[in-house]
Amino acid sequence: MRQLPEADRDAIHVAQDPQFPRWLEQITATGGCSHPVHLSGSTTTLDEATGEILRHYDTRTEPGERLLVRCRNRRATVCPACSRLHAGDTFHLVRAGLLGGKNVPAAVRNRPRLFITLTAPSFGAVHRAGELCRPRRDGGTCEHGRSLGCGALHAPDDPAVSQPLCAGCYDYTAHVLWHAHAAKLWDRFVIDVRRRLASSAGLVQSRFADHARLSFARVAEYQKRAAVHVHAIVRLDGPAGPDDAPPAWGTAELLIDAVRASARRVLVHSPYGPAVGALPLRWGAQLDARPLRADSDQPDDDAVAAYVAKYVTKGASETGAGTDHTLSTWDDIESAAVSEHVRSLMRACWRLGGLPEYEPLNLRTWAHTLGYRGHILTKSRAYSTTYAALRAERANHMGHAETPDTVTERHWRYVGSGHTPGASLIAAGIAEDIARNREAASDALLNSDGRSV
Repeated sequence: MRQLPEADRDAIHVAQDPQFPRWLEQITATGGCSHPVHLSGSTTTLDEATGEILRHYDTRTEPGERLLVRCRNRRATVCPACSRLHAGDTFHLVRAGLLGGKNVPAAVRNRPRLFITLTAPSFGAVHRAGELCRPRRDGGTCEHGRSLGCGALHAPDDPAVSQPLCAGCYDYTAHVLWHAHAAKLWDRFVIDVRRRLASSAGLVQSRFADHARLSFARVAEYQKRAAVHVHAIVRLDGPAGPDDAPPAWGTAELLIDAVRASARRVLVHSPYGPAVGALPLRWGAQLDARPLRADSDQPDDDAVAAYVAKYVTKGASETGAGTDHTLSTWDDIESAAVSEHVRSLMRACWRLGGLPEYEPLNLRTWAHTLGYRGHILTKSRAYSTTYAALRAERANHMGHAETPDTVTERHWRYVGSGHTPGASLIAAGIAEDIARNREAASDALLNSDGRSV
């Protein structure tokens, strides 16, 4: 008789536990989280005036004497359940800055708003799909003896697409150092856009904040060539932020001109190294900047918010541009399930990270993301609401908010994380059921009033 796999045997063991119904309630409450955090402790709510105990919760009555809570990992490859929740929060965060809501006035929809894409520069020729790759008439070769061109017609799923024509010619050092400074390059870009807007309006640059405010939300996306691009929503408000209309001179056209000029102009230098000097780092030549208008044939605001939310849940491994787990040794790089191009970028991170001039960049720590160390999504303070506010709103909706005139005493400690193999199977099934129910509810709403949620 064939023996059941270990995960199936463990699932049966979990289901036979007398406290299984309560454990199932906990897993359902986490949405089927793949890697829940285990906490032990208690919470006591007292009347602020009398000191009377109103509510008391203790994990000593729970299965394993612990409470399971969401891991809150944004990556779909790590936890599909939590990534869906994070994507939903991101959608509402971004949408509020486009349409209003979540304490943001609806008037923001009529402000000058752009959807922009800033790209990484070229670090070397790579294979392309959709047309003749890189046809050349002279048939020349590089110093490594490889052809400078490629006359093939690559399919989009061809493994060669976005890989270097010659790995020896590809500038892996510049690629890694550009990633390490991409967040700084964005900061310089935003500062320069403000300065250019001020100059165009005839203002002293230091007085821009007295007349207008630039707000944004941006998301980083790994391209197939393993370089990060930045997609951003940029909005121009009055000096008080979303509650304040911009000055008459603040138009979408003026904002586009400032964005284009700043993208071409801003420059960051890498730390000086004896081998490569101080590299000048810029945005790539490809730039897209389009206005978002309240009434136009451009993609609507919901579509833009959904587009941004989609990229927030993607890890580096989903695009083939790295891995979602840190690398501790050179052997980890050699054994990683990545392309040779990505492996070469990881090696460059490791080698450069061992040099004293690049020590502040922590390149070895960020080798798994190819040197990129910025947040996937960042926003300016006045753009819209925050993740913390959205979580608090959800807690209030579920009845978990603080009660007025009470004091809550909490005593918690971390005692573990994750699932056993069998528990993982059960949690995955719960997560799939919740996702299907959500899709069915969304389809029903769409069919009833023509709106997507």
